Amino acid sequence: MSLIKIENLTFAYPGSFDNVFENANVQLDSDWKLGFVGRNGRGKTTLLRLLLGEFEYRGRIVSSVDFEYFPYEIGDRSQMTLDALAAVCPAAQEWEIVREVSLLDVDPEGLYRPFDTLSNGEQTKALLAALFLNPNRFLLIDEPTNHLDMAARETVADYLNRKKGFILVSHDRAFLDACVDHILSINKADIEVRQCNFSVWLENFENQQKLETEQNEILRKDIKRLKQAARRTADWSDKVERSKIGAGDKGRVGHMAAKMMQRSKNLQNRQMKAVEEKSKLLKNVEYDEQLKIHPLNYHSARLAELYQVSVTYDRKAVNRPVSFTVNSGERIFLTGKNGSGKSSLLKLFFDESVTYEGTVAKGSGLIVSVIPQDTSALAGSVDDYAAERKIDRVLFKAILQKLGFRRIQFEKDMREYSAGQKKKVYIAASLCDRAHLYVWDEPLNYIDIYSRRQIEKLITAYQPTMLLVEHDKAFQQAVATKVIEL
Repeated sequence: MSLIKIENLTFAYPGSFDNVFENANVQLDSDWKLGFVGRNGRGKTTLLRLLLGEFEYRGRIVSSVDFEYFPYEIGDRSQMTLDALAAVCPAAQEWEIVREVSLLDVDPEGLYRPFDTLSNGEQTKALLAALFLNPNRFLLIDEPTNHLDMAARETVADYLNRKKGFILVSHDRAFLDACVDHILSINKADIEVRQCNFSVWLENFENQQKLETEQNEILRKDIKRLKQAARRTADWSDKVERSKIGAGDKGRVGHMAAKMMQRSKNLQNRQMKAVEEKSKLLKNVEYDEQLKIHPLNYHSARLAELYQVSVTYDRKAVNRPVSFTVNSGERIFLTGKNGSGKSSLLKLFFDESVTYEGTVAKGSGLIVSVIPQDTSALAGSVDDYAAERKIDRVLFKAILQKLGFRRIQFEKDMREYSAGQKKKVYIAASLCDRAHLYVWDEPLNYIDIYSRRQIEKLITAYQPTMLLVEHDKAFQQAVATKVIEL
């Protein structure tokens, strides 16, 4: 056991006047299993990179352990998997690597195949196993679940629960609950740590946010009242000053007016000082602002029907034959292991080039709004993107702000956005669309917990017709009306 101390940490990216961290302090134990949460773009990955020594900063970071970052980059992805993992953990014996990957439900035979022949999920699990074989390392695990299906997430969570000495950045609530004993959180450039599982932290956090929101409302009413009183005092002073005009005894009236003016100025100063003091008491609350969507009503209760459908590539089926209907108001989740054809089936609803076997009947005039899985195409400004998508620019930005964007982010090129911010661009654009059917492919990849809850509440309130692929178990349980297993 050793301590990791962060003292008076202040950091801003070059050219930015906006501090990511400002005099932040926290102390961590290297034996803890830490879940790291916070809004997208608030500095989670930045803090990990600061711990790795990649940036200059003000303050101190003191640690007697070395840090190791996940995901680890594999240079030659065509090399044998065992060789790739040996480069990650050079001190480990072959039998140790075999043991660890077996614990993560990776077939040991895969160690003797080229690394790039493994699925994304297998690669993720194999690299995690290798990293935990390095002695005296504190692991910085950044978003490991994004290539894992629901079953694989449960396997990795069980594996991490047996380990210790890591910071885990994840937004999957069930995953965090299963494998961490402390929560490290970022809120408005502040860092704090609490010893608890995620559900307890979230309950406490929500209760605290509710209390602080209520306190803020009381303070805002007081501030408004004091400002109005200050304005009335200023108006009264002006009236006193004007009363001197035309008065008979100029000296006496002037003397009395001066005394009254001084008293009113003193009163006004006290009122404005009270405004300033009360403003300092306002809490930085992570508002869970309500999102809205306005789906179109379809002329029929049934929007689409699939019968014994398999998507094909080069005449080979990528999924088992599947049959289901899409009815108005349903939220249908496609689930299954990685590679079972979930994303391919989604494409049937918006990509005419997809080939398939079986029968697909889609209603005429069906308008579909899509969130793709890949965000790499995003570039340029949000204004240009709104114009390209032909959506309301003001509404688009308002939704992004409700999802945690700050105004300064609208001035940046979207290529500079974090992975979560890019995904929010697609989510906000889809919420601007008026569509009969919303087809979302892993919409919550990289999305913070606060925004996930906002999206859950939106779907529950408005009940749009949706077809989704998403591996967040808590999200699926909250909004799904039908689950199709592939």
